[in-house]
Amino acid sequence: MIAAAAVVFLALAAATTARLTGYGVTHMTLPAMVESIDLQFEDDAAGNVLVFDARDHKLLHSLPPGESGFVRVVLRGMARERMLASIGSEPPFRLARYENGQLTLTDTANNRLIDLNAFGSSNLAAFAQLMKKPDGSK
Repeated sequence: MIAAAAVVFLALAAATTARLTGYGVTHMTLPAMVESIDLQFEDDAAGNVLVFDARDHKLLHSLPPGESGFVRVVLRGMARERMLASIGSEPPFRLARYENGQLTLTDTANNRLIDLNAFGSSNLAAFAQLMKKPDGSK
């Protein structure tokens, strides 16, 4: 019993030390940002995800049901985090491209950053298309 208690105590002490000191935490250093856009997302009655420019609330894209599944999953996860923290949908999400081609999505309400490159090229392309204006320009 004493040995089992010692193992549990050591595991808790190691986890607490790592958490408080940041030891073992990986930090991502981003290169220079070359482009970003602040976006807001809304669902409409038909099941579309509407993508708005947060500056002027201009509709940029409409993602129909059954398409852009990865975008929907990421947004649902981030929306759930906001709901649990009692944060509304007003703060925008920042989609940013860096000089190395990396894309990130940041929730400006809580600074949660998702490295979209980690999910593969097809999922990355789903978010990259949101940086383009409806006429296809950047």
